[in-house]
Amino acid sequence: MSGELMVDLSDGVLTLTLNRPERLNAMHPPLRAALTEQLDRADDDDEVRAVILTGAGRGFCSGADISKGTSGFIADSPREGDPYRDGGGVFALRVFRMRKPIIAAVNGPAAGFGAALTLPMDVRIASTTAKFAFVYARRGIAPEGCSSWFLPKLVGLDRALPWMLSGRTVEADEALAAGLVSEVVPPDELLPRAREIARSFAEGAPLSVSAIRQMLWRLADEGSPERAHRVESRIVPFLAATPDAEEGVAAFLEKRPPRFAGRPSTDLPGDFPWDAPLY
Repeated sequence: MSGELMVDLSDGVLTLTLNRPERLNAMHPPLRAALTEQLDRADDDDEVRAVILTGAGRGFCSGADISKGTSGFIADSPREGDPYRDGGGVFALRVFRMRKPIIAAVNGPAAGFGAALTLPMDVRIASTTAKFAFVYARRGIAPEGCSSWFLPKLVGLDRALPWMLSGRTVEADEALAAGLVSEVVPPDELLPRAREIARSFAEGAPLSVSAIRQMLWRLADEGSPERAHRVESRIVPFLAATPDAEEGVAAFLEKRPPRFAGRPSTDLPGDFPWDAPLY
């Protein structure tokens, strides 16, 4: 499986490259499992400060591998008799729970699950050759990967509905105008720009970055600021008492780069991220 997923760790940035270019990096269960395993390792490895996901060749990810028919849409349940759970949704929830920032560098076509898997990521940037298609209605299937929740959150219901109902292709410029991606760059600038963004995240205090990522994703849909206040009241004194906070203040006063040493794998509160388990 290492051949289907290329892994590179450099300067605190883990780059994961889907490597089935002959199939436009179509997703199948073994590749999704390998990708999930790397996300698990990234969260456990404090040397990893940010993650980039991209594709090899001219495609990002063409969606589920349906070369063998409709079975490509559905993975077996973990154990016989267990209720079915969408494998794409299991992956999306894993991304949602990440302690490290994750960036989608969309280098080419992203369709179906290939488009959906980018939605729970923190930043999506696209090359000029990228395009997105939520093709479910054109395949006779339903949205997957929690995309029925993430897509309206990102672009609004007025865009999400026609995109999904028609399954049409959304070019990079339209995705930018809709807010699906934050920027569009020439193909040869895509990975350098993604790494630049990742390194900017890696410069932050690791515990703060983990807390901020989870706070913003989990609190954005609260009906009032009261829960945000409760969470902030819990985390503010906790982080203020860490060596990283002392180092951050000292570095500012001494006009030097900070040397943070916090370990998100072990140094966050035991009940982080202060929410009931999703499953």
